[in-house]
Amino acid sequence: MPVDLQEFVREIPDFPRPGIGFKDITPLLLNPGALDAAVEGLAEFAREQKVDFVVAAEARGFILGGALARELGAGFIPARKPGKLPHETISAEYALEYGLDELEMHSDALAGGARVLIHDDLLATGGTARALCDLVAGTGAEVVGCAFLVELGFLNGRARLEPYRVRSLIEYSD
Repeated sequence: MPVDLQEFVREIPDFPRPGIGFKDITPLLLNPGALDAAVEGLAEFAREQKVDFVVAAEARGFILGGALARELGAGFIPARKPGKLPHETISAEYALEYGLDELEMHSDALAGGARVLIHDDLLATGGTARALCDLVAGTGAEVVGCAFLVELGFLNGRARLEPYRVRSLIEYSD
């Protein structure tokens, strides 16, 4: 019987500030069956794309991103906040509601011809994922899709990721 992943996502009202309903995936991570179903659901989409690398955003994207890369037999590339990686980096800025943020990856992590899946735990406005797409494309590698555990469909982040293929396993429409 298929696992209803949404049953394992807990909403925390007014976190991190009033009016926000935080989607806490900790219960999903605590349940081996739900965790396995999430990784397999993401991998099912990614296998079709013949992925060489998974690029995931700090920090929650690392949780399933590493497991997904292993499941696919692909490499894993962490995209981190500035100053966290020890070697030469390239970076991309993206807009937040209250300012700018930035992600970096090692400059020698990708080369032309690599097929890359972008992963994060949550798709909201699409700013983080779009920055990763632009960062990867700037190396000459090909973004073959974007995969998320949770999507806040009412924020229309998917539109910001066009023309890339997007898959999310759980969608909240309001």
